[in-house]
Amino acid sequence: MKHISIVFMALLIGTMSYAQLQVSVSSGYATGSATMKLGETINISESESSYGSYGEGVNFQIRGTYFFNKSFGVDVGLGYLQGTDQTVSKVSLPSNEVEAVGRARAFGGSASVVYRFTNNIYGRFGALIKVAGKTEAVVSNKSVFSEEEANAFGVPFGSYSQTNYVEDFHGQFPLGFVGALGYKYQLTNNLSIFAEAEYYGISLKRKDSEIQEFNTDVVLADGTVSVSGLYTLDNLPDGYYKETTYVDNLSHTNTDASKKLAEKVPYSSFGINFGITYHFNKLAKK
Repeated sequence: MKHISIVFMALLIGTMSYAQLQVSVSSGYATGSATMKLGETINISESESSYGSYGEGVNFQIRGTYFFNKSFGVDVGLGYLQGTDQTVSKVSLPSNEVEAVGRARAFGGSASVVYRFTNNIYGRFGALIKVAGKTEAVVSNKSVFSEEEANAFGVPFGSYSQTNYVEDFHGQFPLGFVGALGYKYQLTNNLSIFAEAEYYGISLKRKDSEIQEFNTDVVLADGTVSVSGLYTLDNLPDGYYKETTYVDNLSHTNTDASKKLAEKVPYSSFGINFGITYHFNKLAKK
């Protein structure tokens, strides 16, 4: 027992002598990987699928890393993703024009193992989760009235309805993978800068959505608004629901149109980050 205690104390002292706590802040840009079909682009002559990932965009991260020795450590991070617009629907027809985009506004957390290959090159890999946020859909829909519809509204033929709305989509708790390979350059005993290539592998299963803004105007052919606020968030037209729930099973006898089948949307990405690290403890000398 005495020998075991001595060995344990020796390992503990050795670990503490090399222990180092550091905090890093970084920013970067990621492009979509493992993209999936997000929507369609339609014009008078053809239809085309739109592919992408909501993980594409600018990210900001803060990470805390603790090294037990010169090689191994653990890393905990929190990040924010300002996603770029992804085409969900783009319709260009004489009687209908639609521009619908989706974009991520999400906070994520990660827990990783870090390994130093050299004093400058390191790698980390671990688990990734979504902490909070949403996928925001922004939709603009211009629909030209038929002659019967124009007569019903008492407006000239060629008038149209202009609908604009914003809908927020929320997902179920996801679990993904994060991996990175980086290069660090020491500036001082306490400061270093780094660049790294980072991969996120994650997708979200939709849970629910809620319309946040909604407005429909009746507009004349010359652009003059004839009727303002024909439909609003408090007066949604048929086919629109303020809240929608996504489920795995939907009965053929279901009459609740506010329920839809769930689907997964991609957040996977590959990006480059640049940042700065503050070291609280000086690395032990060789």
